[in-house]
Amino acid sequence: MSAAPLSTLSYRLGIVCFLVSLFFTFFALRLVDLQVGSHEKFSRLAAEKHGFKQPIMAERGKIFDRHGELLAGNVPVRTVYADGTHIKDPLALAHLAAPFLGISEKELASKLTNKRPYMVIRTGLSELDAAAMMKALEEAKLSGLYLQADSERSYPNGKMLSHVLGFVDHSGHGVDGIEHTFDQELSGHHGYRHIEHDRKGLEIVLYRGQEEPAINGRNIYLTIDMGLQAIVEKQLDVAMETYQPAGATAILIDPNTGEILAMASRPNYDPNHYGSATAEELRNRAISDMYEPGSVFKIVAASSAINEGILNEESIIFCEHGAFSYGGRILHDAHGDYFGDLSLRDVLVHSSNIGAAKIAMKLGDKKYYEYVKRFGFGEKTNIPLPGEISGLVNPPSRWDKLTITRMAMGHAVAATPIQVVMEIGCIANHGKLMTPELLHHWDLETTSPQPKIRREVISSKVAQTINSALIDVVVRGTAKQAKIDGYAVAGKTGTAQKINTHGGYLEGHYIVSFAGYFPADHPRLAGLVVIDDARLGSMANFGGLVAAPIFSKIGEASARYLDLLPTTNLSASRQQVEETSKQSSATLSFLQ
Repeated sequence: MSAAPLSTLSYRLGIVCFLVSLFFTFFALRLVDLQVGSHEKFSRLAAEKHGFKQPIMAERGKIFDRHGELLAGNVPVRTVYADGTHIKDPLALAHLAAPFLGISEKELASKLTNKRPYMVIRTGLSELDAAAMMKALEEAKLSGLYLQADSERSYPNGKMLSHVLGFVDHSGHGVDGIEHTFDQELSGHHGYRHIEHDRKGLEIVLYRGQEEPAINGRNIYLTIDMGLQAIVEKQLDVAMETYQPAGATAILIDPNTGEILAMASRPNYDPNHYGSATAEELRNRAISDMYEPGSVFKIVAASSAINEGILNEESIIFCEHGAFSYGGRILHDAHGDYFGDLSLRDVLVHSSNIGAAKIAMKLGDKKYYEYVKRFGFGEKTNIPLPGEISGLVNPPSRWDKLTITRMAMGHAVAATPIQVVMEIGCIANHGKLMTPELLHHWDLETTSPQPKIRREVISSKVAQTINSALIDVVVRGTAKQAKIDGYAVAGKTGTAQKINTHGGYLEGHYIVSFAGYFPADHPRLAGLVVIDDARLGSMANFGGLVAAPIFSKIGEASARYLDLLPTTNLSASRQQVEETSKQSSATLSFLQ
C-alpha cells in the first residue's frame, strides 16, 4: 500500500488541531463564564444550599411633634432563631432556654426538633434576657439558638395622643393613626444576608456580595404641639372624672393654616399595650363619631343669609314668643326663653331655634343645602388619618317640610367633631375653609406643606360680622363661661339630644359642645369640646354649662403656654359689643 501524499496528511492534521483547539476554547470560555459571569448566581445558589437567608431589619422611622419631642421610637430587642442542623439535644436545649424565652418547655422542644436551618422562635426579647440566655447556653455547651438584632415600637407618652399615633402590630405594620397612614414611608425596606454556621455554631464569613442593606424608614414631624396636647388631655381627664360621660373629645387647631395642634378623645388606650384595648377605647371619636351638632350649626344659616344679601346682622326675625307652629308641629326655643323680635345677631347670642329656622327658610332649601355643603358638612375633611367618616347631610330631595327648620338648629344633620372645628375655624380665618393638616415636615426637609384652602365659603366681611356676633355670644349670651381673662373669645354653644338607634331621641341624654377661638381680634387658636352624655343629676345639661367652662380652662392654660398677647383694649371691645346690643334693643323697642 502506498503512503498518502504529504499534502493530504498535513490537511488532516490541520483539521484535527483546529477541532482540538476549538474544543479547548469552548471549555475555556465556559470556565470564564462560570467563574466570572455566573459567579453571583452560583454563589447565591451555594449560599442558599449551605446557609440561610437572614433578614436585616430596617429601623422604623421615628415620630416627633412640631418641636422635636419624641412621640414614637424604637427600643432595641433581640429576635431568637434556631438552626435545626446544629441542635443535638432538643430536650436539653428547651429545658435551659424556655425560662428566658417565656415559652413552655414542651412547646419549645417541639419547635427545636425541626431540622430547618432558620426558624424564628421568639421576637422582642430584651437585651438583658438575651445575654443571660446565651451565657447559660455557652456554659452548658449547647448550640442551635442564635440572636438577631431587632427593635420594638415604643410610645414614651403612653396613652397621650394614642388616637392620632395609632400603633404597630406584631408583624411591624402600622395599624390606625399616623402609623397606618404613613406606614410605607416609616417602614423603610428590610435587607438580608446569607450566613452559615460551622459545627460549633460559630458564624462562617458570609458570602460576599450576597447581601442587601436595609434602608431605614423616614422620620416624621407632626403639627401636634405636645405642650397643648398635655393641656387638652388633662382637661379631658378632669371632665371624665367630674361628669362621668360616655365619651369626650377636644381639638385645637391653628385656624389660619388648618394645622392640628392637639386632638384627644376619651376613652383612650396605651399603644404600648394595644392588645388589651377595647373597641370603644380604640375609636378616634374626633373623626369617626357623628352626632347632631346642635346650636353650633346656627352659624351656617346666619352667615349664609348675610353672604347672600338676604339679611344683615340687624335684620329682625320674629321668634314667636318661644313657640313656632309650622308644618303641623311646634318648634320651641330652649333655655325657657320666650323671644319676640330678635335681630339676626341676637338670634345667635340667645341661640333661638325659631330664629335660626326662619333664617334658613328665607334662604330656601336649595341655597341652604348648598352652604351646608360649602362649610364641609356631609364630606370628609381629608385629614390624614384612617377611619374618617363623612357625616350625614341628606339632599333636599329627601327632606320633608320640617327638615330645613330642624337642620337650621343642628338637628336632622350629623357631623363629626373635625368638621365642626373646621367650621368655626372658617369664621376665624376670614371665611376660608382649610384642610386639616397633621404633617409638619419629614426629616431632612426644611419646608412644611403649604396650607390647603378647600374653598372660600363666605366673604371676609361677612366672617367679620359673624365674628362680632360670636364675641357677643360669650360676653352676654349662652357661652359666658367660655370667657378667658385678658382675651376676647368668640364661639357658639351646642346642645342636642342623643339619637335612639331605634328611632327618635333618648330622653335626658345629651351631647353638648362649645366651638370657639381666641384672641377674637387676631385668632391664634380655634377649638372644640364635645361631651357625650354627661351625668349631671338634676343639673341642666347645656353646652354653655358643661363644655364652655372646659374650653375656658384649655384656653387659659394654652394662652399662658404660647405666651399670647392679651387682647388690646379688651374692655373697649366688650363695651363696643354691649353698645351694639343696646342699639339693637333700641331698634326692637321702636319697632314694637
